[in-house]
Amino acid sequence: MAVSGDTEDSSCGLCTAEELTDIMTAASGRYTLLPNTPYDEVYPGIYVGEEDFAKDLIQLKRVGITHVVNAAHGDTPFHSQTDPSRYKRIHVRFLGVPALDHMNFDLTPYFQSSADFIDEALQSGGKVLVHCVQGVSRSATLVIAYLMIKKQMDVRDALRLVHSHRDVCPNDGFLQQLCDLNKVLFKDK
Repeated sequence: MAVSGDTEDSSCGLCTAEELTDIMTAASGRYTLLPNTPYDEVYPGIYVGEEDFAKDLIQLKRVGITHVVNAAHGDTPFHSQTDPSRYKRIHVRFLGVPALDHMNFDLTPYFQSSADFIDEALQSGGKVLVHCVQGVSRSATLVIAYLMIKKQMDVRDALRLVHSHRDVCPNDGFLQQLCDLNKVLFKDK
């Protein structure tokens, strides 16, 4: 994504990974908390969760999940091994994003396609699970990007909303990528 201009103030989109970390840790005395549930609805129809929940087809059907985004799609121990064939028999649509939870992994090329997939799920009356291994970094980043792109939310508001429903902690690299997205989306505001 192209980023332009460096003179914006915080009300116009400029933010830092440190500022976003402060938002996530303010209520806990500056500690990073991890979720104590396998999944949480963070926005109507959008669930963020961990790999074990994503693999439990009975629970997915019980919750009414119709679409799955695997934000850690791949075959290494750092990925989550869910794929389209797992969901075909229960008629769940699938999108795989081969992200690593590393500060230098560029997740931005997947922001738009993930946002489109999530939006399509919601527009069709479905429910979407966005998961990674623990449901705290990669998956949360994609959901925050969705809220920014499709719901025109500022990164701070999107993070606060998601974090109010699930303890998430995207890594600093992903937080900076969200700040960069915010700068692009709100450059004229």
